Amino acid sequence: MPTVEQVRPYYAGADPVHDFSHILRVLALAERIGRAEGADLEILRAAALLHDAAGSAPGESVGGNGAGGRASHHHVSAEFAAQVLVAEGWPPDRIAAVQHCIRAHRFRDDREPPGSLEAKILFDCDKLDVLGAIGVARTVAYAALDGQALTGEPSERFITSGEKEPGEPHTPYHEFLFKLSKVKGRMHTATARAIAEERHRYLAEFFDRLTREVRGEA
Repeated sequence: MPTVEQVRPYYAGADPVHDFSHILRVLALAERIGRAEGADLEILRAAALLHDAAGSAPGESVGGNGAGGRASHHHVSAEFAAQVLVAEGWPPDRIAAVQHCIRAHRFRDDREPPGSLEAKILFDCDKLDVLGAIGVARTVAYAALDGQALTGEPSERFITSGEKEPGEPHTPYHEFLFKLSKVKGRMHTATARAIAEERHRYLAEFFDRLTREVRGEA
């Protein structure tokens, strides 16, 4: 079983949004939810520790050739996880179970939806980390890393259709409307749904407050 200290170096060069702190938070949630839901904790822990181990940083290329990047990090990390677990002597069926969890955890790729309980829990835990107070911090940090404006009013076109007006910036509030506001509805387990409700409430209240402060109303 990979240990926390063993996998820490895999994230040494990660940005603050996808760094080892994210891994530790997902692991803590996975253990909490996994116990509540009756999951195979060994599969779940390995998947949580390795799910972003390769190609997870925004704009990061894979293999130094400019290919892949964050959009394919779940596939690259699954292959990397297999190498780690083969070296640990894991049997093929359990390696495949971990790989499925990792491949199925990406929000914007539904080509391999979570099928096992462990995959559903990893998906839930990874997404819970974009909600609540930590969700605020990560969304703002990602915007800063990407050179985005931190505040700005979404256009009516974006609010109604998700499509921006020409030249409209992408701000953390845009990200909340486009993605984060939908996350709580994507939870697979009852335990995660309960956590998501409270975290979503906090996130929605933050962006409401932010909008009012930008307008000078609060």
